[in-house]
Amino acid sequence: MVPHEYTWIFALGIVTAICDAYGIGANDVANSFASSVSSGSLTLLQACVVATFTEFLGAFLLGSSTSETIKGGILSVDRFVDQPELLMLGMLCALVGSASWVIFASKKGYPVSTTHSIVGAIIGVGIAAFGGRAIKWGYSGVAKIITSWFVSPVVAGVVTAIIYLPTRYFVLESPNSLKRGIRAIPIYFFCTALIGSFYIIYKAVPKDKSGGLSTGAVVGISFGVAAGVTAFAWFFFVPWLKRRVIGKENIRWYHLPVIHFVRYTPMPAPPPPPPVEAESPRDLEGGSSDAEKAGMHAKSGDGSTTADSDDQQVDGDGAPKGPWYTAAARQAKHLVLRGVMKDVRNLDNERLADVHGAAKKFDDDTEYLFSFLQIITACLASFAHGSNDVANAAGPVSAIYDIWKTGRVDVGGKSPVPEWVLAMAGGAIVLGLVTLGYHVMRRLGNGVTYLSPSRGFSAELGTSLTVLTASQIGLPVSTTHCITGAIAAIGLCNGNLRATNWKTLGWCFVSWIVTLPVAGLIAGLLFAFASNAPNKLI
Repeated sequence: MVPHEYTWIFALGIVTAICDAYGIGANDVANSFASSVSSGSLTLLQACVVATFTEFLGAFLLGSSTSETIKGGILSVDRFVDQPELLMLGMLCALVGSASWVIFASKKGYPVSTTHSIVGAIIGVGIAAFGGRAIKWGYSGVAKIITSWFVSPVVAGVVTAIIYLPTRYFVLESPNSLKRGIRAIPIYFFCTALIGSFYIIYKAVPKDKSGGLSTGAVVGISFGVAAGVTAFAWFFFVPWLKRRVIGKENIRWYHLPVIHFVRYTPMPAPPPPPPVEAESPRDLEGGSSDAEKAGMHAKSGDGSTTADSDDQQVDGDGAPKGPWYTAAARQAKHLVLRGVMKDVRNLDNERLADVHGAAKKFDDDTEYLFSFLQIITACLASFAHGSNDVANAAGPVSAIYDIWKTGRVDVGGKSPVPEWVLAMAGGAIVLGLVTLGYHVMRRLGNGVTYLSPSRGFSAELGTSLTVLTASQIGLPVSTTHCITGAIAAIGLCNGNLRATNWKTLGWCFVSWIVTLPVAGLIAGLLFAFASNAPNKLI
């Protein structure tokens, strides 16, 4: 194969990689923010805005090492040395199989694993091409990834329980929970900042003999960052909380850095209730009702009728009058914001009333303290997701690009992932969350157990720690597994099995099992069809 041959495969690979990344955002990113939105710490719109930055930066800055693992750690690419174009075709079919299943599952609200999907698709391609011998089944390949599927939810659940149980017994259940929570907030800020800064710096900064940072230097910088964040929390955030929560003052978030200079500002008085109009004598005598009045149109002298709406008028022939751009603007707004204006909290769901009722509730003001921490952990979890799961789309398309550019197969599977691939995949991930992520987010979160800010904070911090650790060592764990295991652990920490929706967890488990063969079957059949098609002789 000569370089820059089979450009059509490269072009289709870019399109399908974007579709796969779109599905990742619609499915897995919803997992990162499901607990924050379900607990009320963030609205769905706010979560999408935050994810726009954290997901993209995580994918762009830290997504390269896991991309290499996906690209070269599953399929024995040395079998394609004599026909590099077949590996290009195989990665294209893998992206089609993965994207098809993930987007379908996201539309239906199934929280599947996008890592499962791309791994199953690549396995299907390998079996269709050379049989089972082409797949690295040992611990250096598939076995290592499968092990992470079982280990990651358990580890995330254990870490989450370790974080949440001390919080529950020493803070939330204390008679003076609010005061104790305010005292403990700087400690939580220290732990969160230490974990986040350590893993971000350790992975983002080069570590080599020519001038990279040593592990000791990374630890020292991380402690310095955590100490600075803790000092800010102690001198500014804690006084802000005392005035906001205990003093019930009307202070805003932008008062935080100048809280010591803000005068006392009491909460405004609630508005008076609207006056109740007395019924007119005609109403009492059986005249036109309010509904009838609302449905009637006033008729003008020229025979035209006008509707009640100020921006939509109708003439005598029924044709709309008024500015045409008003309806167009409303339609455009509906299309753009449709995915972020949904109610995904499930608080009024009658089927979940027993599950939510079995969970113990704590003081609202104390729970409010953890809302700010949960926003930080949500950003950290999203950043971790972007760094880890971008590999599912970036790895295969990077292999296609490398072969198209060089005309040969990189047997080691360690060629660098281009930055434009990471940027493209990061942007598509964000778009998937904004337009389709609400389906999965509605099923998780409060759909598994009742989540409050303290519970969500613990689940997200446990998930972040698990995913970032896996991302650093190049192990592509599933964010879906981690956050599901963390949320399930929160439900079990209630001490009541009825506080966990086992039916939803069962469906999650079934979707994990089904994902691997379905994606593999789609990709394998497509590759078998394309690679064995008749070829026109020139």
